[in-house]
Amino acid sequence: MDYYDIFINVLSSTVRLSIPLIFTALAGLFSERAGVFDIGLEGKMLGSAFAAACVAYLTGSAWLGLGAGIVCSVALSLVHGFASITNRGNQIVSGVAINFFIAGITIVLGQAWFGQGGRTPQLPADARFAPIILPGADALRDVPILGPLYANVISGNNILTYLAFLAVPFSWWVLYRTRFGLRLRAVGENPGAVDTAGISVAWLRYRAVMCAGILCGFSGTYLAIAQSAAFIKDMSAGKGYIALAALVFAKWKPVPVMFACLLFGFLDALANFMQGKEVPLIGTVPVQVFQALPYVLTCILLAGFIGVAIPPKAGGVPYTKER
Repeated sequence: MDYYDIFINVLSSTVRLSIPLIFTALAGLFSERAGVFDIGLEGKMLGSAFAAACVAYLTGSAWLGLGAGIVCSVALSLVHGFASITNRGNQIVSGVAINFFIAGITIVLGQAWFGQGGRTPQLPADARFAPIILPGADALRDVPILGPLYANVISGNNILTYLAFLAVPFSWWVLYRTRFGLRLRAVGENPGAVDTAGISVAWLRYRAVMCAGILCGFSGTYLAIAQSAAFIKDMSAGKGYIALAALVFAKWKPVPVMFACLLFGFLDALANFMQGKEVPLIGTVPVQVFQALPYVLTCILLAGFIGVAIPPKAGGVPYTKER
């Protein structure tokens, strides 16, 4: 295998591993731009993955699985909204509680329903999102340079992969070119001014967390019935927290969010590729070193090495209407 083939394989793996991060980071973008911090992204991703896998297995339909994943994630978002918006509770505590609850309940229900140690049965091909071969991919495969790139990286992905990259410009358009986006950003910066204008702060924030729930539903569904063929306990593996780090790294902007997620995906892909490989002048490095790279980068970024990342001014602060 020559170096270009290695590059194509790593790039293809980078794209696949970045998709759940992109969906989840965009979910956090909508929520935090409205002033609601959402540590529960991890739990919503895991819950939607479980719901999607269960429904896809029972119905044999990937699309019904996607619908179930979205419904589950939005329901958890509404719970978070009820705790932190309606009751003005601590947003961090609410999100952490969702993460712990889902981490436990998915294992309990999985064992009770399927008896496979907290996982769902293997899904048949019809119950998963299949790869889409784009026109001309096979014909161009042998063309130097561009052929492998088109055939192995751009083509051959499932529909959720393409939707993830389409969600980036769509999120930018919603946030910066629509009335809803303007109000959403305003409520994250100065909810008092929004309230004075006669706009419901609570309803805007509820809509923001519901948008986050929809995007997390796509993320969890991708994990369970697109990237994998079943739900496995704790399969989100901290991706919700990495998506939050990418969101901070990108300073709450949609396009930089995508590139930050691709960076984390690349590190994950590199870790997978380097298993058992020898590093020049060093020798064989334990695979755990490469597996730790995304988390080490997360710590470095959050320690302030990316410059000042200023969150929305009203972020994490429950709004109390002045009387």
